[in-house]
Amino acid sequence: MAASATLALTGAALADQPRPWEWRFQEPATAIMEQIEWFEAYTLWFIVPITLLVLGLLAWCIFRFRASVNPNPSRTSHNTAIELIWTIGPVVILLFLAVPSFQLLTAQYTPGEEPALTLKATANQWNWDYEYQVEQPLSFNSVMLAEDAREAAGKQDIGKYPRLLAVNNEIVVPVNETVRVLVTASDVIHAFAMPAFGIKSDAVPGRINEVWFKATKTGLFYGQCSELCGKDHAFMPIAIRVVEQGQYDSWLTAARSDMDAANKALMAAVDGNNKVADAN
Repeated sequence: MAASATLALTGAALADQPRPWEWRFQEPATAIMEQIEWFEAYTLWFIVPITLLVLGLLAWCIFRFRASVNPNPSRTSHNTAIELIWTIGPVVILLFLAVPSFQLLTAQYTPGEEPALTLKATANQWNWDYEYQVEQPLSFNSVMLAEDAREAAGKQDIGKYPRLLAVNNEIVVPVNETVRVLVTASDVIHAFAMPAFGIKSDAVPGRINEVWFKATKTGLFYGQCSELCGKDHAFMPIAIRVVEQGQYDSWLTAARSDMDAANKALMAAVDGNNKVADAN
């Protein structure tokens, strides 16, 4: 009862997920993803003019030097000015791209602070095992939510719990805290990817890869296994619920004794609907 009372203090939260005909990134939920989005826009200032320039040069050469108007093609084999331009120009452009690229790469591998939470994600065909490496460890399995299980889980809202992305047990983490994720697999190669967080890491049997994130928004975020891993690869979603610190603490305490009840109490708080907690 105390846990439910604490969880009920806050209201509804943002939920982000893939959308039909989406051609841009999902809304950034971490500083790293904001940098990735900025870098993508920055590179377009180089890519678009270069593409147009090359296209224009090709069109000009095709038109100006076509056989009908140029029956005797030039046999020029050397032009110092042109060679300097196409050597120095790309070098300068690559420097403008390399510097922010290396800065972003460094930031992706260097958390700004010691992680407050370490989570181990183990990929299986075709579900995920999660282990919270805290003082009293918590482990659970997460699998795609079956359509006939929605009512029992209190997840009838297709908008918030979309088909093929909703899971029975989400990862729950506190907002504005650095989370380390240790990624591995038990059978074949998988990949742990969360687009809104700007993270993606291969899950390789016998090897542990490390990624981190610091979510700056509360809400429910969806990702998927991003490495072809067998016939049910498309049915291996990842869901991360970011909540306030007090909600996370209450959920963690309750989940050790009853995961299902803890999830429903948390959903009742963040969805603003206490009836969820009473779902069968």
